[in-house]
Amino acid sequence: MAERSYGQYCGLARALDLVGERWALLLIRDLLVGPKRFTDLRRGLPKIPSNVLSTRLRELEEGGVVRRRPLPRPDSGVVYELTDYGRALEDVVLRLGSWGAAHLADPRPGEVLTPDAMVIALRAMFRPSAATDLQAAFRFVLGPPDAPTVFFARVEGAMLEAGPGPGPEADLVIVGGPDVRRLFAGEVSAREAIAAGLVHLDGPAPDPEALLTAFTVAFRLGDGVPAPEPVPA
Repeated sequence: MAERSYGQYCGLARALDLVGERWALLLIRDLLVGPKRFTDLRRGLPKIPSNVLSTRLRELEEGGVVRRRPLPRPDSGVVYELTDYGRALEDVVLRLGSWGAAHLADPRPGEVLTPDAMVIALRAMFRPSAATDLQAAFRFVLGPPDAPTVFFARVEGAMLEAGPGPGPEADLVIVGGPDVRRLFAGEVSAREAIAAGLVHLDGPAPDPEALLTAFTVAFRLGDGVPAPEPVPA
């Protein structure tokens, strides 16, 4: 990696030498959720060519950001995981994701929503100070009914556990399409989102609307991040 350099004696330049190539930060995003096989990474980033994925993983290994670990028997093969040095990027990734989320609108053609991306988004949006009285498990089923993106979040006060898949038994199941982003962005309240059909709620919670409201408060997006100003016509 020494051949590719900005020629600047600067920490930011060195960081970009290590993780500034296309796809690198998205690989780190997915590995922040947990170790993954090559095929798992490929599935989470469907547009990355296999040879580019191999190259990025090798570069990240050489930079001490990622390492390979053999799977214990009876499994076979290896998984990729972040080193301690790589995991130190979590705050950077969360903050950069929050900054970029202010520029999100409706999904562009061909853009996909992945469980790992949503798990990282939940971590970025979580505000422990607003969740002190919240103890509940949430399951999200977002996107088209034939191929939904499923992930979960479990909140116990200031503690958040989030991951791909259905997770533990849920107090509230939140089902919605792309417009659910308006709820996360704070553009609509929980009551408005339900009334407009942006989300559908299911589960054993005695007051699902109140629980969804508590969730939106604990995960309100844009905590101090201003939205970009529109470009003048």
